[in-house]
Amino acid sequence: MRKALIFAAGKGERLRPLTDTLPKALVEVGGRPLLFHHLDGLKKAGFRDVVINLSHHGNQIRNAVGDGSAWKLRVQYSDEGPEPLETGGGMRQALDLLGESDEFAAINADIYTNFDYRRLRGWPAGLAHLVLVPNPPHNARGDFALEDGHVLSVAAGRLTFAGIGAYRPEFISGYKPGTYKLAPVLRTAIAHGVVSGEFFEGIWLDVGTPERLAEANELADRRVRRRRAG
Repeated sequence: MRKALIFAAGKGERLRPLTDTLPKALVEVGGRPLLFHHLDGLKKAGFRDVVINLSHHGNQIRNAVGDGSAWKLRVQYSDEGPEPLETGGGMRQALDLLGESDEFAAINADIYTNFDYRRLRGWPAGLAHLVLVPNPPHNARGDFALEDGHVLSVAAGRLTFAGIGAYRPEFISGYKPGTYKLAPVLRTAIAHGVVSGEFFEGIWLDVGTPERLAEANELADRRVRRRRAG
């Protein structure tokens, strides 16, 4: 796997007024935009081609990242216009740039994590492979369950989808272009038994509110202090 999609088109309305003039993907954690953390991780993991979807203040992302050469990556942009296509529609449109022959990773730009993206290499065995994490307070009921490496849509034992996954193009290529979320597409694939998963207990935060942004910055500061100490 050498290709990745980063979802960066969202408006980040819960982070207003910060996101009134700034795309959520460029909100800084530890002195660097969230998007840069993901590009760093993808480069370290051996990825080569990255597609970033754009909408809200998308030109700022283009200007900040450029062609990706600062990371020794090849970056292309899937521009969705003034209104985001949501995660499902965004992934479907991005296939024009990702191609329909190779598997790819997909990552939400608005998360802060120390997940090693090398762990996605070699997946998925079916149509999709999801990273699941313990339920945070804002998603206490969770999203999916994990049993023997298979993702299930059941009420018991639920975990939260981390917004990190690996996909085959066939996962989304049969859907029409449009505006729709990824979750219903995932549930359909899960019902057919073609979605695997893994559990991750490391650092992971959905940076969706000012409070969680502050928490992410505290985590980043602690990581820097630990590195300097030893």
